Amino acid sequence: MDTITQLVTIAAVLLGSLTTYATNQLVERSKRRELRRVRWDEKKLDAYAEYIGRVRAVIHANVLLYEVREEMRAMPRSEHDLAMDLTDATAAQAIAFERVMLLAGDEVVNSAHAVQEATAAIGWHARGVVAGTLDEWRARNAAAFGAINLFHQRARADLGVSGSFEGEAHSARGLLLPGTREAE
Repeated sequence: MDTITQLVTIAAVLLGSLTTYATNQLVERSKRRELRRVRWDEKKLDAYAEYIGRVRAVIHANVLLYEVREEMRAMPRSEHDLAMDLTDATAAQAIAFERVMLLAGDEVVNSAHAVQEATAAIGWHARGVVAGTLDEWRARNAAAFGAINLFHQRARADLGVSGSFEGEAHSARGLLLPGTREAE
């Protein structure tokens, strides 16, 4: 073999090696990026689920306190104890909210703020900080569940989950709140 043929062969081998190396690096970078995205999506899902769980716990604590305070339900626990439970649940919700703030995009964060405002309004009513009728109580709860539904929609979009439950069909299912005493 002459020298030129050997040099062309060596150049082709070097070019093939460099191309293979560059392609492998790009594939590995893409894999790392995808793993990082999946890992963050898992963290987001955990944060969103925990937050909504905490929100629901706060709403439940609000309902118990309101019903006992309004004498709609008798419980062996005092109003003070129920208010303390609500305080603890609200603190846990605030911590979960902060985690959402760290991980979520703007739309999810904005909808989480709306949930925070709606559940705070329910809490003020349940504690008697603001006065209101049973119908106003129901309206505050309906607003909170509307905010929760919007949070679900935005969280699903952020996570790339397909499908939708937005609109009247889902919200028309109603709230599980007690009827008035006159209805009994």
